Amino acid sequence: MANERLKDALDRARVTAAELALYTDHDVKTVSRWLGGRVPHPRTRFKIAKRLKEDEDYLWPGVRKSEAEGPDAAGVVQFYASRGAVPPTLWDRLLDQAVDDIGILVYVGMFLTEKPDLLKRLRVKAEAGTLVRILLGDRDSDAVKQRSQDEGIGRDTISAKIHQAEAFFRPVREVDNIEIRKHGTVLYNSIYRFDRDMIVNPHVYGKTAPMAPALHLRQTGTPGLFDTYAESFEAVWASASLSSGEV
Repeated sequence: MANERLKDALDRARVTAAELALYTDHDVKTVSRWLGGRVPHPRTRFKIAKRLKEDEDYLWPGVRKSEAEGPDAAGVVQFYASRGAVPPTLWDRLLDQAVDDIGILVYVGMFLTEKPDLLKRLRVKAEAGTLVRILLGDRDSDAVKQRSQDEGIGRDTISAKIHQAEAFFRPVREVDNIEIRKHGTVLYNSIYRFDRDMIVNPHVYGKTAPMAPALHLRQTGTPGLFDTYAESFEAVWASASLSSGEV
């Protein structure tokens, strides 16, 4: 079976088969066999993953047994037991690599506001043509207040945090290519999209978002989990209203 993930990774990195052959000290026919499904030697897999800036377990799922191996569902790069376990460097890398589309669906996303250079980086991305869409919770909605109660932190606590998040993002509201909307949907998952990569944070009743698991997903050549959550994001975006930005 052809290795579509390796092919996608080569296209993504703009690396040709000939260039990969030269980099790994193999011939082009061997690279073609890898694309056809043959698994390279472990040392070669490491070199390829490093050159393509990909996870080895993503390019060859199931080959390297490890505790960190994610489920076999299409497009799962990594599974994390909690959102707090997602490496800070991964968030930074995905943000830096995004060119076309950055999408954030949260109620608050307070941990994002703790990044001192986030607004500057979003502004730079938007000015370069990246579409940045941010969905914050409607702090007056029943869904937000119910979630706050479900988490055991008081009916108005999340609403107050949304108030802070709106204030944080206010400086970039007028930047071209950045749009902020508010939604009152039941938030089953927080979604953070960076082009063809996505981190999904499924919510657990009675637990705050940092305590719930997180999945690093990637869009592949065939429909997978990435597409499911991307459609969910678009559905919420279509139903949301413009945020006034009042604080």
